[in-house]
Amino acid sequence: MMEGPKDEKTHVRCRTIIEVLGKPKEHVEETIRKYTGQITKDENLVLLNMKISEPQQHDDLWSAFAELELVIKGIGNVIGFCFDYMPSSIEILKPEEFVMKAQTIQDFVNDLQARLHSVDMAVKKQKNENDFLRRNLSKAVSNIVLVALSKNKLDMEHLSKITGIHSEELDIFLKDMIKGNKIKEEGGLYSIA
Repeated sequence: MMEGPKDEKTHVRCRTIIEVLGKPKEHVEETIRKYTGQITKDENLVLLNMKISEPQQHDDLWSAFAELELVIKGIGNVIGFCFDYMPSSIEILKPEEFVMKAQTIQDFVNDLQARLHSVDMAVKKQKNENDFLRRNLSKAVSNIVLVALSKNKLDMEHLSKITGIHSEELDIFLKDMIKGNKIKEEGGLYSIA
């Protein structure tokens, strides 16, 4: 992280919460333990206290959290901690005030901007990949339906079995295909338009 005058490298005592959400329960337990284990090995901090909750079920997902009390070596490393470990909250216990030069704040802001641009690029790349997969999945389902209907008229139940898609979800594809004049539906039977 960044170097600066003595005041800017003051150690920061804080309390933070790290949360994990997922399933099954065992995965959540293992993940929170691995994640907190990774934090304890970070050379930029000293762990003072850690409490890990028992996983709690919320609908079909499990959640667990760890409350950590830490001393982090310098405000720059506090910012790095937040980016690296994504805590759900952080409370600064000591010091109550910070004195920093404009250059240090400028460096923090520029580092923040670089990280945000990196995250933005990753999100855009993921969105493009998702859009590509969505379009190709739609085309694949459409082709399977057209091949299945090329021989016989079929009802939703049979199309669902052939495609492997539950009828509620398949209905969305079929409605789009009807709008696109690729297929038609009469009396619960689908056929090529």
